Amino acid sequence: MNCVLCTPNNENILWSNDKLRVIRVDDPNFPGYFRVIWNHHVAEMSDLSEEDRRFLEKVLLTVEKSVRSGMKPDKINWAQFGNMVPHLHWHIIARYRDDSHFPESIWGIKQRDAQLSRLDEWKDLADQTSVLIQKSLSEI
Repeated sequence: MNCVLCTPNNENILWSNDKLRVIRVDDPNFPGYFRVIWNHHVAEMSDLSEEDRRFLEKVLLTVEKSVRSGMKPDKINWAQFGNMVPHLHWHIIARYRDDSHFPESIWGIKQRDAQLSRLDEWKDLADQTSVLIQKSLSEI
């Protein structure tokens, strides 16, 4: 099997343990884009034990709360597809009404050009939020 999430390359890992890892996705248009990736190759949450599901949910909520607190977005998007890569992972993305795709998903149709000053502001906030995520997850 050739799974890009089982054999990652150049991930910006913010926090990890034996079960999962939290990374910051390098997307210049969406600096507040984070991903939670289960380390073992499973396709669905129902493949996990009840204990592992509760742990994953705690991590997901901790990341969301950190992003909300650190970046003050208008909305948080969560996405979990696995259609292209059937390996359990979640996308957690800070969204703003004036980002390039809002109200579309980041994979949808572009609605406007990104404002460079706003992208710089969001990148700075995402840098600070990355530290907040690390701190918050080290406490669970």
